[in-house]
Amino acid sequence: MTLATPTNSGGPAMADDTSHDLAATLSTIVGPANVSRDEALRTLHSQDIWSKSAETVSLVVSPASIEELSAVVAAATARGFAVAPRGAGMSYTGGYLPAAARTVSLDLARMNRVVAIRPEDMTVTVEAGCSWSALNDALKPLGLRTPFWGPMSGLVSTIGGGLSQLNAMLGAGRYGASSESLIALSVVLADGSVLRTGARGADGDSPFYRHYGPDLAGLFCGDNGVFGVKAHITLRLIRAPEHETYASFSFKTGPRLLQALAEIARDGVASESCGFDPGLTKMRMARASLTSDVKTLGAVVAQQKSLLKGLAEAAKVALAGRDFIGADDYPLHVICENRSAAGLADDLARVRRIAADHGGVEIENTIAKVIRAVPFPPLNSVLGPAGERWAPVHGITPLSQGPAVFEAIQAAYAELAPEFEREGVSTGFLFTHLSTNAVILEPVFYWPDSCFDIHGVAIEPALMSRLPVQPDNPPATALVVKARKRLLAIFQSFGCGHFQVGRTYPYRESRDAASWRVIEAVKASVDPSGVFNPGVLGLTRRPAE
Repeated sequence: MTLATPTNSGGPAMADDTSHDLAATLSTIVGPANVSRDEALRTLHSQDIWSKSAETVSLVVSPASIEELSAVVAAATARGFAVAPRGAGMSYTGGYLPAAARTVSLDLARMNRVVAIRPEDMTVTVEAGCSWSALNDALKPLGLRTPFWGPMSGLVSTIGGGLSQLNAMLGAGRYGASSESLIALSVVLADGSVLRTGARGADGDSPFYRHYGPDLAGLFCGDNGVFGVKAHITLRLIRAPEHETYASFSFKTGPRLLQALAEIARDGVASESCGFDPGLTKMRMARASLTSDVKTLGAVVAQQKSLLKGLAEAAKVALAGRDFIGADDYPLHVICENRSAAGLADDLARVRRIAADHGGVEIENTIAKVIRAVPFPPLNSVLGPAGERWAPVHGITPLSQGPAVFEAIQAAYAELAPEFEREGVSTGFLFTHLSTNAVILEPVFYWPDSCFDIHGVAIEPALMSRLPVQPDNPPATALVVKARKRLLAIFQSFGCGHFQVGRTYPYRESRDAASWRVIEAVKASVDPSGVFNPGVLGLTRRPAE
């Protein structure tokens, strides 16, 4: 379950005098400017998109290297402080929020470098605070890309956070989640020691292959930061596909869309997919029109291989406007990529046949085109178009179970409909697929309530200044809490998997006794006092703290 909302008993005061002593020690490691006791920053690091902690972190510390990170962790844990690694802060499951006031929040924004690009070995190594957007900017001039190349929040979302929480979206339809592009990790453990995984070359610092004995790297994927702090990350590279195309379809029901999406996944013909229900389409269309965004049209032009073709594609986007999707329809947007034009044509033809077989009607491909032209848009969607709060949940399902999960959620919504209407709660769905074996259903909620500090950081200032200011609305938020619990129970009944488990999804309850013994044994080995993100994944801090 998420942490308490929205009290802040930690308050502006420091946890105790040892916080001052620790701040002085950490200042000698990272410099005084990179150890913050500022109340506003500590408050920001004690909340995520969904909830505020009942406590406030004591310090926010920003190391600039693996050596500084190691020294910071060792100093903090030696004094009995908990440690909460934080990426861009876009989580919604309480995964990095403090469980106690004596917590150091690690801000890895200064560890944002691309350390080494090795085209001859097709690997790239980055620091954990590097954003997906920055990595792609570094690789694009070389004609290279990671197989999975980022979530749609990749403008700010970090690669370390993406491996801790796991990601879907760009490239995931063909290559799977973020962890499936991983080669090796360097991880700082609770005592400050550094664990390095994979086959690493003669110098021990040139990772090139993941599997050398047991897959230690896999233990730190999806761990939500409970086993250690990721410092250096090495990913696979591929040559960027030379050809890409886009297609969009409209379906009359969610199950028909999900059936088509499952078949597209089985065939492996789409690198990305993105589907919506009428509720989410309505919210998206309530935002400013794509046709009024000159930057978006410019990106569409730049995405094409010639100026003439780019102008033509931008004109199509502008002319299509926002009226090509029926108000009650379920649109599915698909991107295909291939090394050859002939192969691309075959993939697109197969996608069209699958969509038609399931009742899909081809529509303007504007959204699919813009997803590729602007893969990392500003994070303006973390609030609704009228300043409403926004929060998702999600479930990863087998291909065959997507329609049944969707219908179970719709049945729950039907029961809750009178309460939703009374409190002004709106719902929507996002659908996508992972490689050839899973689909993701992401129900989202919008409701009138005051926003958090983190929303003001995420959203572009010009837009934030124009959004209506919603007042506090505890009854609406309580209803969303109730609805989320209903959805979590539905996901659990279908045996769904989840990314960014945090304190929200029932990970411990889903494990058999033998699996949980292994998880606890790993935790005891790498973090004997339980100082990394206590409570996350169901792992608690040990009594001997």
